[in-house]
Amino acid sequence: MRTRFTRPKRSGQLVIIWLFLLAGCVTEYQPETLSLPPGLVVEGQVTDQPGPYTVRLTRTGDYSNQGFNLLEQGATLTIEDNAGNRETLTEVAGGTYQTKANGLRGLAGRRYKLTILTKAGKRYESDAELLTSAPPILKAYAEYRNEAIAGTANRRQGWDVYIDTQDPETSGNFYRWDWVHYEPVSACARVVENPRTNAYHDLYCCTFCWDIERCYNCLNVNSDASINGKVLSRQLITRVPFTSTQPYYLEIEQQAISQGAYTFWKSVRGLVNNTGGLFDPAPALVQGNIRNTADAAEPVFGYFGATGISVVPLRVNRSDVQGAPPAQPQLLFRSPPDPCFPCENSPYRTSVTPRWWVF
Repeated sequence: MRTRFTRPKRSGQLVIIWLFLLAGCVTEYQPETLSLPPGLVVEGQVTDQPGPYTVRLTRTGDYSNQGFNLLEQGATLTIEDNAGNRETLTEVAGGTYQTKANGLRGLAGRRYKLTILTKAGKRYESDAELLTSAPPILKAYAEYRNEAIAGTANRRQGWDVYIDTQDPETSGNFYRWDWVHYEPVSACARVVENPRTNAYHDLYCCTFCWDIERCYNCLNVNSDASINGKVLSRQLITRVPFTSTQPYYLEIEQQAISQGAYTFWKSVRGLVNNTGGLFDPAPALVQGNIRNTADAAEPVFGYFGATGISVVPLRVNRSDVQGAPPAQPQLLFRSPPDPCFPCENSPYRTSVTPRWWVF
């Protein structure tokens, strides 16, 4: 097992809020205020994979005072389908709501709608989203790259990960790709011995433990407009870094999304790709599929989707290359060792063995 300690990552909540707050120019001038009208931000989806399904609610705020990303707590959320099935979500953390693990299950061919009643009494509804099955991934593979970095004597090594898939004969299919990386860790906590000298030692995990890295800002979308009914080949998913000679484990998701979701995420990607040059126009707000039932003019951000998912695992062999990876920080354990520290399950760490993991 690779010995590595990873500092817990920041909240994995989608950075969709700051995407809507991007300014159109970049200068050293700091305006006194820069704000958007207060608006609800919704992120979540139902899939044809086992639940629970999660919906997160936040609100925009005053950007100049860093008042955005405010949690919307105490709301009542329900998800229902067109067959009469309905479930009320439970708030499991501030602004984070979930279905039961054995509750509502997404099925292809059904339409799903989210209803939100806030603590302040405002009611919001999403459009009904049709869930479509995702075609299977035919092949997932990685190709090694060793490239010169322009203007330097250094080189960049890594593996580009691709998939091949067969698009259905019917037209109007839309895709989004995502991935999750599981990294085994040996240290589950760090004890600081002397803050002045930054002296510390690590505590072993009591059980097998994995850090979870998700692609929270993945905006990798495509349609079958140019390949309808054909094989989509060499769809780039991600790049695996050369930070170790240990295998790199990925679970790749191919998502079948609606045309509305495709348009939404493509627009958000356009905002991200806007470099914000001095003369760039300020980007328009991206419209989602959620509205205030009593005030259609109120801005509501985000998207609630119904998604079919196809998943495949991929282990990238990083040992069969020339040279050594960059030096990584070493773990410091005491001898004799301290009592172990439990692997604390969270969105960023798990003691549950990944489903296709091979020891």
